[in-house]
Amino acid sequence: MSRMPKERMDKALEQLKTISPEDHQKVKGLTNIVRPLRSFIFKTPDDYGMTDWQNLVIPSDDGTQLEAWYIPAKGGESNKLVIFNHALPMCRAGFPGQFGEPWSGFDAVEIDFVIQYKHLTDAGYNVLTYDIRNHGNSGAANNGLSGIGNWEWRDCVGVKKYVDNHPTLSKMKVGLYSQCMGGNSQYHAIYQQPELFANVACMCSPMVVSMAAIFDAFSEIQGVQQYQELIDLELLKMGAFVAAEMTPQLWAARVTMPVLMVQVLEDAWTRNPEDGQKTFDLLGSTDKELLWIEHTTRRFKDGYNYFGRYPEKIIAFFDKHMK
Repeated sequence: MSRMPKERMDKALEQLKTISPEDHQKVKGLTNIVRPLRSFIFKTPDDYGMTDWQNLVIPSDDGTQLEAWYIPAKGGESNKLVIFNHALPMCRAGFPGQFGEPWSGFDAVEIDFVIQYKHLTDAGYNVLTYDIRNHGNSGAANNGLSGIGNWEWRDCVGVKKYVDNHPTLSKMKVGLYSQCMGGNSQYHAIYQQPELFANVACMCSPMVVSMAAIFDAFSEIQGVQQYQELIDLELLKMGAFVAAEMTPQLWAARVTMPVLMVQVLEDAWTRNPEDGQKTFDLLGSTDKELLWIEHTTRRFKDGYNYFGRYPEKIIAFFDKHMK
């Protein structure tokens, strides 16, 4: 299958001839979302009294070194493990938008994943969380670009193999918390190696998204919505994937475990609840639920922080499938 059908390539080349320099810069600016801004580790489990944790380095399936934390359940004895992965452009600590530029260019808010680990450990779950390649303190790969799952799935595979080969972790019941780009990556990992994830009890899947929906929404805001084909061409020129290749919908049918999906209904980043609904409908799971976050448009402030503020439904989901 062609990366970019001939008719789209021809249209992109025509657009390249006629677009103004100002609009071309806007198009290139949109494609830069696949050059992840590295977030820094601005807090650790110590900040919430989780003092018995470990730093780990886990190899991705292609050898990229992934920096990770293992945080044991409160009280120490637990046979349940949640593998937690993050969104672009975040890290295992969350997102430091409260520290200003360059992070506040996405949204000037803090996203706190560490409080979410606290909710899990208080509820009796061990947590393994890590920085995906090109994020946080993990290794660089793929020329510093994100494939929104098309390369990062190898990280999900490497972490699961680490768990399966570990003398203690391999004996635990495993659940997944896989969000946004990390969720896309998890879907792709399951698609590539379904047998590796066959023993996973369940997955909470917040904010998974198709890049075509994001490019469509943001190009409309910037007045360049008519240049979707040129966006794809600029992505190819960078060495990245075209928008249609960066979607969890390509891999959702292989996901058959129980899933709780979480989406912001009026998300300003997509303006398209149909994208999340389509991904949900394509899931191969027979036990699945879609939770819509309503009365907000803010993906960062209210979507990624939902679990931190309202842990009850997420914890109940894990309890149902892992206890």
